[in-house]
Amino acid sequence: MLGLIVARSKNNVIGKNGSIPWKIKGEQKQFRELTTGNIVVMGRKSYEEIGHPLPNRQNIIVSTTKQYTGDNLVTVGSLQEAIDIAGDRDIYVAGGYRLFAEALPLVDKMYITEVDMIVEDGDVFFPEFDVNEFEITVGESGGDNIRYTRTTYTRKEKTKK
Repeated sequence: MLGLIVARSKNNVIGKNGSIPWKIKGEQKQFRELTTGNIVVMGRKSYEEIGHPLPNRQNIIVSTTKQYTGDNLVTVGSLQEAIDIAGDRDIYVAGGYRLFAEALPLVDKMYITEVDMIVEDGDVFFPEFDVNEFEITVGESGGDNIRYTRTTYTRKEKTKK
């Protein structure tokens, strides 16, 4: 299964000045639950924002400019290389924009946390996609000062001609 996991604002912002533009208690719980024990694929900038490999999962960094190695950490040159390494294990693409755009036509599921805010001057946006290609399931909502809703987009079966 190839999944994509992201949080985005009402105006589709996923980043501002090199970081996620909100801190919401409990918002990253789903990320941990889905990715632990699986494979997380992220670009160099996303990895450098975190600053270390995520524990209890295989971290694959897509970069053509830097190499990262370590326990549960490998660097590849493309999303396809990451998919090849994963074999039949579940993969979660976790950013940034370029990897999301590359993964969108391939994903089976997208786990999108819809953050109930407008981010002014955001500089990284989630790519546009055709919602008609997906079944949409609205999940739990949460947050205190900033609300969010978890939405799952499951790709519809392609009709055979």
